[in-house]
Amino acid sequence: MDRNSSQPSRRDVLRGALAAGASLALGGSLSACGSRSDAPWTASDDQWRQFQGATLNFISENTAPTAAIAANTRPFTDLTGINVNIVTLELTALVQRVALDLASGRAQYQVIYADPYQVLAPYQRGLVDLRSLQADPNLPDLPGGVEDFIPAQMDAAGRFVDREAVYALPYDAPTMIWQYRRDLFEKYHDRMADDLGFDPVPGGERTWEEYLQIAQWFGKNATSDVRYGTGHQARQHDSLMNDFSNVLWSYGGDYFDNGKEVGRLGKRDPGPCRLDSDAAIAGAAFYNRLLGVADPASKTWDWDGVGAAFRAGRLAMCPNWHEFAASNEQVMPGKVGYAALPKGPAGTANMYGGTGVGISANTLPHERGAAWLFLVWATSPETQLANLKSKAGGGTPTRTSVYELPEVRAAERRPSPMPNMLTAAAVRQAWRAENIGLRPKIPMWNECNTAIFTQLSRMLSGAATPEEAMRSIKSRVDQIVARGWVA
Repeated sequence: MDRNSSQPSRRDVLRGALAAGASLALGGSLSACGSRSDAPWTASDDQWRQFQGATLNFISENTAPTAAIAANTRPFTDLTGINVNIVTLELTALVQRVALDLASGRAQYQVIYADPYQVLAPYQRGLVDLRSLQADPNLPDLPGGVEDFIPAQMDAAGRFVDREAVYALPYDAPTMIWQYRRDLFEKYHDRMADDLGFDPVPGGERTWEEYLQIAQWFGKNATSDVRYGTGHQARQHDSLMNDFSNVLWSYGGDYFDNGKEVGRLGKRDPGPCRLDSDAAIAGAAFYNRLLGVADPASKTWDWDGVGAAFRAGRLAMCPNWHEFAASNEQVMPGKVGYAALPKGPAGTANMYGGTGVGISANTLPHERGAAWLFLVWATSPETQLANLKSKAGGGTPTRTSVYELPEVRAAERRPSPMPNMLTAAAVRQAWRAENIGLRPKIPMWNECNTAIFTQLSRMLSGAATPEEAMRSIKSRVDQIVARGWVA
C-alpha cells in the first residue's frame, strides 16, 4: 500500500488511538509532535529499506545484549540504511530520562529499554502497543510471532494488566541462580557429606537450611581455598530486595495477594501489602541468619560486588544473576557450577530480572516504522544467537527457537563457545511457572522497593528485628499504594 494514500490503514487507526491514550496520560503533550519532521520514507519493494536515511536513538541500561549490539550495529544499518545511536545509562538515570522524554511529547528516544517495573508499569500509556505494527502488511513480521518468546518472559517483560496488548519484546533475561565452586564441591564432597549428613551437591532439591550449613562448613573447613562459604548482594540497594525475595517466596511469603499474577501481568492497585504474614516474617528471620554467616562485606555489595568477590576466589558460592557465567568462565574456566536456588517450605524461587524493548508513543509514523524494524532485528533469532557468541557482550536468548538450535544445545557442555549457555539447565528449571520469581509489577514499585531495601538494611544492621522490619515495610508500602500513581 502507498504510505501517502488518503485511505487510513489499520496501523493508522490503531496509532491514532494509542497516541490519544498517551496524550491523555502524559498531560496532552503529544500535540507538540506536529511541529517536527518525521523520518524519511521511500517507496521500496524491500520492506527493510523503506526508511533508509533515518536515524534512531535507543536508550538502554548497560546490559549484555546492548553491549553486543552497540559493538556491531553495522548488520542492521547494512540491512535497512538506518543509523542507530545507542545511549546507555545506569537504570535510575535511564528511568528519569525516559520519563522526561515521554512527558515532552517529542521522541528524542524512539526505542526504549522498558524495565517492567520502573518504565513499563508506570508509563505503559506512553508506549506503543506493538500489535499494530506486527499487523501492518507493509512492515516485516516478527519471526515466530510473540509465541516464540518464552511465555513467562513475554508476560513479565512485555505486558501490563491487559493479557493481549504487547508493549515490549523480551530483550534480556537475567535470572538469579546458585553459582558455586564446582572444583571445591568435588574436592570436599565426601567430607561434607559425612559431616553434614546429606549430599551437598547444589540443586533445587537442597534447602536453604542446608545451604546455610554448607556455607558454615566451608567457612570452618576450607579456609585454605576460600575465606567464606557464601556471599550476597545485600547492600542497601535494589540488589538487596532481589537477594531477599528469593528466600521470601521460598518460605511462602509475598508482597501482595496473588503475587504470581501481580508479578507476571501486573496490577494498578495490588491491595494491602502482605509482608506481615507469618511466612514472610519467617523468611526474613532466615535471611537475617543467613547473612550472619556470609562474608561481612556482603552488606556493601550489589551484584557486581558479589560477582567480583566470587571470581576472586573469596567465596565458595553465592546467589547471583546467571549472565555472570560469561565472566566466571573467563576467570575460572571449568571451576564453576550452576544450579537452581535452594528451596524453602514453599518450594524454590529464582528472581527474574529481564526487560523488554519498546517504542515511544511520541514517535511519528515513519519513525515508528523504523523503530519497529530495529525491534524485529534486535530480538530476532539471528541477532540473539550473535549476541550469545559476542565477545563484547553476551546475554542469553529470550526465544525458545534459539535454545533449540543444535549449536546452542551443544554449547551447554564444556568447552563452550557460549559460556552463558552453561547455565541453561539451571535457568530452564528457574523459568518454570512454579519456580520463576517475579517482583510486583505495579506503577509505584520504585518507591515501594526503596522502602523494602531500607528496612531490610536496618534488619541486617541489627537496628530492627525481622518482625519489626516486615511490619515497617508493610506500613510504608500500604501508604504508597493507597496514594496511587499519577503519570
